[in-house]
Amino acid sequence: MKRTASAHWTGDLKQGKGQLTSESNVLKNTPYSFTTRFAGEKGTNPEELIAAAHAGCFTMALSAMLGQAGFVAESLQTQAVVELDQVEGNWTVTAIDLSLTGKIPGIDNTKFQELATQAKQNCPISRLLNTKISLKAELQ
Repeated sequence: MKRTASAHWTGDLKQGKGQLTSESNVLKNTPYSFTTRFAGEKGTNPEELIAAAHAGCFTMALSAMLGQAGFVAESLQTQAVVELDQVEGNWTVTAIDLSLTGKIPGIDNTKFQELATQAKQNCPISRLLNTKISLKAELQ
């Protein structure tokens, strides 16, 4: 299974503007820029999208693991915070902190913690951080 998204950028780093479009068109020419990434201007940025993807992926993985263990969540609420820091002069994602609140009838805390840890370790976005990245670059 493959999923696609595209980015278009014009201009320099600080004054330029970009648009993001996802295969589903949930993002369609969604603006992003230096100021939406670093200066709090309204719009999205790559780190926000990674946080959303990780929160969603982790929560779905946990739901699946709960189901396999015979539990159904009434509610799972996950917040992901992506930390972006300067490391040796380069902006680097240095951590992702997941915070989960769950309401799951019949589960004890030990089992809940076990399944949440497994979901954190095994959801595809968690594993993404250790993935092979390929690049095909073409100059026109």
